[in-house]
Amino acid sequence: MRLYRLLTGPDTSDICHKVSEALSKGWELHGSPAIAFDAASGQMRCAQAVTKEVDAPYRPDMKLGEQ
Repeated sequence: MRLYRLLTGPDTSDICHKVSEALSKGWELHGSPAIAFDAASGQMRCAQAVTKEVDAPYRPDMKLGEQ
């Protein structure tokens, strides 16, 4: 089964670290990153989708970051 996560955060090195950590745990990039201006916070926000194949059935209570 393929799991999906959308990693998001402000446009700082933190989002790069989130994505790098996911990649180091076997997640793969899915599509291109996205960036948008958040008028409420006055910041640029980033998003990157990642996917991972696992040998387990999907459960809604799965902690995706721990897979």
